[in-house]
Amino acid sequence: MSERIEGEVIHAVAPTEFGDHDLDPDLQSLAEGKHVLVCRRGGQPSIFELAWAMLRRKPIQPVTLISDTAAAEGDVVDVDAEETTISGVYRAI
Repeated sequence: MSERIEGEVIHAVAPTEFGDHDLDPDLQSLAEGKHVLVCRRGGQPSIFELAWAMLRRKPIQPVTLISDTAAAEGDVVDVDAEETTISGVYRAI
């Protein structure tokens, strides 16, 4: 089952950089030849939204996307994705 995920990329790892990062072996095998994007779910929050989240002690929810296309840190991605066998990791479809 797929779901729509919108998020701001806070870290991006290209397939050629997997050796430079300490990726979980299961994640690395799932992402073989694809980009790994760690995103803040919900897109770019405003200063007010960040302050409100801090006051409520509600943390920003991260999500990891495995994508065919590259994205830079700070980009906003909006994709249909399906959950993988790893919790919090989604594959863009």
